[in-house]
Amino acid sequence: MNNKNVSTILNQSTFSKEDIVFLLDLSSDNDIDLLFKKAYEVKLQHLSNEAYFRGLIEFSNYCIKDCLYCGIRKSSEVKRFLMSIDDISKMSTWAFNNNYGSVTLQSGERTDKDFIEFSNQAIKEIKKVSNDALGITLCLGEQSYDVYQKWFDLKAHRYLLRIETTNEQLYKSIHPNDSLHSLNNRIDCLKSLKKIGYQVGTGVMIGLPNQTTDMLADDILFFKKMDIDMIGMGPFILSKDTPLYDKAISLGLDSTEAKKYRTLLSLKMIAICRIVLKDVNIAATTALQALDPLGREKGLKAGANILMPIITLPKFRKDYQLYDDKPCLDDTADHCKVCLSSRVHSVGDVIGFNKWGDSPHFKKRNLL
Repeated sequence: MNNKNVSTILNQSTFSKEDIVFLLDLSSDNDIDLLFKKAYEVKLQHLSNEAYFRGLIEFSNYCIKDCLYCGIRKSSEVKRFLMSIDDISKMSTWAFNNNYGSVTLQSGERTDKDFIEFSNQAIKEIKKVSNDALGITLCLGEQSYDVYQKWFDLKAHRYLLRIETTNEQLYKSIHPNDSLHSLNNRIDCLKSLKKIGYQVGTGVMIGLPNQTTDMLADDILFFKKMDIDMIGMGPFILSKDTPLYDKAISLGLDSTEAKKYRTLLSLKMIAICRIVLKDVNIAATTALQALDPLGREKGLKAGANILMPIITLPKFRKDYQLYDDKPCLDDTADHCKVCLSSRVHSVGDVIGFNKWGDSPHFKKRNLL
């Protein structure tokens, strides 16, 4: 039992697991407002009120993984696609011409030679069309050390590999029981990325069946122990025709109240990560907006400073849905830019156009 009050905990310099669980379990509006207000103050103190765009290019939905929650899992009957290098060139040129500082290359997971070579060419093309100006974040799953090194040598400098949960039993409950789905392997990949010199990002799904705030507190402590530079996390959202869907329905996770709870818990996770980790980059994800029309604005006010506007060509967007009711499927890149810019300005933040917006935590860590 934590006998401290909210204000006392929020003004500490260090946080125990008990403190983090206490903050995750806050229920009164006043206490939650104090949490979000403190998180925004910490953001201004350690970063600024600048939000950075990472233009999201979802270039393929082929995947060798069969994660039980995912809409593009190997067993899914979704229409598969792989963009051309010319498609990626067009989107990257648009991002460069529209003053985005960075793009994110994201796809389903593959490890075959054709995929690796395609990714090599995609990175080269992005650097070519932007005269090396665009920063590149990769979100391409588990790979070998040599592949990670090759992509880093080609000047991709950030890598996001979400761990989804650090709890072994919970991890097993949302993945098939085979060698392709290993929590330990995912952690080893994060260690490899860090050793190579990437700015390393990870994150979790929030509100999974049987997940507790105790587990989420362990996730935050894992981020701290691993000295993570970037956090990308969001609420668990159901995806039809996946094995986890029926289980989630049976637990009532598709109800309005359950969605509100997961949204609020996700905002608490952003706020607590900001307060505990201070100078890392934290994304206000698209998934937040899927459950709450103002989700991304609330994410910024809770301490997030990264946004990932989708610049994927419209003809591919409907076939890249990791979860149901994904927003922005019918939007163009131009519309997403205008929309997200308005959202940023509505909370009093500004956009860091033409800036990479690298993690201050990464910079400090590499000066030590």
